[in-house]
Amino acid sequence: MKKSAEDDFRRFVHSRWPRLLRTAYLLTGHHQDAEDLVQAALARAYTRWEKVCGAHDQDAYVWRILINTNADRLRRRRIGEWLTHWLPERPAADRADQVVERSVLLDALRALPARQRATVVLRYLEDRSEAEVAALLGTGVGTVRSQTARALRRLRAELPRLTASERV
Repeated sequence: MKKSAEDDFRRFVHSRWPRLLRTAYLLTGHHQDAEDLVQAALARAYTRWEKVCGAHDQDAYVWRILINTNADRLRRRRIGEWLTHWLPERPAADRADQVVERSVLLDALRALPARQRATVVLRYLEDRSEAEVAALLGTGVGTVRSQTARALRRLRAELPRLTASERV
């Protein structure tokens, strides 16, 4: 890779890392998995950087790589890895309610199928339009709408149950 292209890639990574990591965390539900996902996606983007630079929207191209890498990760999930039970964040004295709300929301997101979780994360947490989400996921706008509607229906049904169990 030419020095100028490598510098462009470094600037891209530096400016997009926090947002990519947040999206990856919302897709995976674990900090370590999110970091691994972003690194794998950026490694793929690096090998195709000239193609990424030639794309109309570099962000959309890299986000698509991130989403596809996550889908690949889910398809290849190995049985040899045993995860421990999820550990909640320790509540801070001044933000305890926020931690509980965030924890409940993350639990509800984890319960969604990967495709529905991706549409909710991209639509509402990444603030992307239906057309952008459809392009990123490689589906039609109607599919995005139906997946989002199903996900929201499940979240609405799941959240009251989770908040009630938190109170007990």
